[in-house]
Amino acid sequence: MATKSRRGLLLVGAAFFLFFLAVFAFVYLSLGMVRKGQLGGFGDQIGVVDLEGMIVTPKETVKQLRRFADDDSVKAIVLHINSPGGGAAASEEIYREVRRIRDRKKKRVVASIETAGASGAYYVAAGTNRIYADNASVVGSIGVIAEWYNYGDLLRWAKLKQEVIHAGEFKDIGDPARPMTPAERQLFQTMIDNMHQQFIAAVAEGRGLRIEDVKPLATGQIWTGQQALPLKLIDQIGDLRTAIDETAKSVGIAGEPSVIRAEHSNQGWLDLLLGDEASSWLPDPARLMQKNPVFYFLWK
Repeated sequence: MATKSRRGLLLVGAAFFLFFLAVFAFVYLSLGMVRKGQLGGFGDQIGVVDLEGMIVTPKETVKQLRRFADDDSVKAIVLHINSPGGGAAASEEIYREVRRIRDRKKKRVVASIETAGASGAYYVAAGTNRIYADNASVVGSIGVIAEWYNYGDLLRWAKLKQEVIHAGEFKDIGDPARPMTPAERQLFQTMIDNMHQQFIAAVAEGRGLRIEDVKPLATGQIWTGQQALPLKLIDQIGDLRTAIDETAKSVGIAGEPSVIRAEHSNQGWLDLLLGDEASSWLPDPARLMQKNPVFYFLWK
């Protein structure tokens, strides 16, 4: 009799545990879908996309922007920026997605710069309808940089000799085992100057300024938000809350706006332990083999 009672209690306990687990899973998934904007019927909303840290790849940010751009319940997007910039092409891709949403989708996108919105991050911000920054935010750094280490002396010290066979004068340009030739340095400088002109043109177009007005500001210099305002690099002094509230009013949302925040899709156990996109910073075989210089819109 006692054995049957214990079995009954175990069955009841197991059933209760499974029920609790199912409810927990349903609530967790539902909340996740709400945060991602996948459930309709919650009224007009403001979507917030975080752009934090060095811009290594545009993939995640572009995906989040597109998700909100395609969600009719999201009436506007606030790009919350805290970044020194990053890869030149990666920054440009995010900028172009912002411009597509702004110009083709006709959905309002604003930038709210927290600690830093510099170089590639400012490139992205320039594509929005309006830029907010705090008085002490770091803004600007309109410039391009490429750098790498030359370890030729180390190889010679270790009595190691690199053998390279190539066809084409510039095929091994930027080889860190030897000094650059004057022709190679000039080629790199020409490329960087061209990227710089692209940066200037993008800022001028996004901000509605003349290229002649942007060029004097495109020295790589940084400014505080307070200094950037009269230079027309930003539109208003204000924090994230100000950006959200005023953006909501500008798209006709009355009262306290409903805000949904894009979530990073943490892919693996390293991301869970170390934080968002931790795995993207770990070296992979392709990166370990890469010796060529990389071009950055980056404040250093």
